[in-house]
Amino acid sequence: MNHCILNKSPQLIALSLLFICWRAFSADLLIVKNDLKEQLVVIDATIEAVNKATLSAQTSGRVRQIYFDTNDYVTQGSVILEITNKEQGALLAVAEAEVYRTQALYNEATLTYQRYKKLFPKGAISQGQLDQAEAAAKTNKQLTLAAQANLNKAKESLDYTIIKAPYSGIVTARHVEVGETITPGQPLFSGMSLQKLRAVTEIPQRHLEALRKNPEFIITLNDGSQLVSDKITLFNYADQQSHAFKVRIELPETTHLLLPGMWVKVQFVSGERQSITIPRSAILNNNELNAVYRDVNGKALLTQVRLGTIAEDSVEVLAGLKQGDVISVDAYKKLQQLESK
Repeated sequence: MNHCILNKSPQLIALSLLFICWRAFSADLLIVKNDLKEQLVVIDATIEAVNKATLSAQTSGRVRQIYFDTNDYVTQGSVILEITNKEQGALLAVAEAEVYRTQALYNEATLTYQRYKKLFPKGAISQGQLDQAEAAAKTNKQLTLAAQANLNKAKESLDYTIIKAPYSGIVTARHVEVGETITPGQPLFSGMSLQKLRAVTEIPQRHLEALRKNPEFIITLNDGSQLVSDKITLFNYADQQSHAFKVRIELPETTHLLLPGMWVKVQFVSGERQSITIPRSAILNNNELNAVYRDVNGKALLTQVRLGTIAEDSVEVLAGLKQGDVISVDAYKKLQQLESK
């Protein structure tokens, strides 16, 4: 190598030495740059179920059997509670009998009207008798329809004595006991589905316009993993107390454990700003002090800095450095060098 350098011209030797010095400089030192960076707003959010409801009684009776309790998992269509149905069964029998009776009267009235229609041209019956037969047939038809409606109502009332789960999920509350007499409208069970979840949070009104322009959230879970969702519902009115706007963020399907009530971090872009980012290795931590070694005329000057967002390999500096400053890339290595002198 030395032989090759000696054979070169003085200008090439100077350039080679300058290049070697620059590589040594750039390996240990870093020139701070002020770059344009997206401004992120990070806020807390709560996980909640999209489908949650309280089942109420739609008929009266006494609780005969309860099949599930609080915190049990229920599949869709499973019977969770039964109510006594003697009264509803009796009403169903009466309704069925009324349907048969009105149907028989309608059939008889229809046949009579058909016979009168044939006899009227022959003069065997009067116009009044024909009109009366026609009116009787129409009346009995309406009575048949009314009886059928009462039968459907009685069937539904009987079905109301068996309470089924509208969707698969977790029972969150049981409001009745076996043997208790219930009335229509009384709460029976509360539950929620775990299949569709969303994150709910509130944003200050100063970020409203930015979120409308870029409706996308990054959701950070407790284990550090992240989900991205652009399916949001931004409420068009603010809370009267906090003046913040509620946001619902639909979560994509994931294998990570997510349950209603959990806290997560959500963030979105709210414009751009000038930012200084340096490697985490350049930060010297001493209790609550964060500092870097800034190179000033060849001397290492310990300079306190205020940090912002911390990533895996980099950290944002909010104060203490400006563009053009030269800092040590490895603060602890620089500390050892200074202590060894």
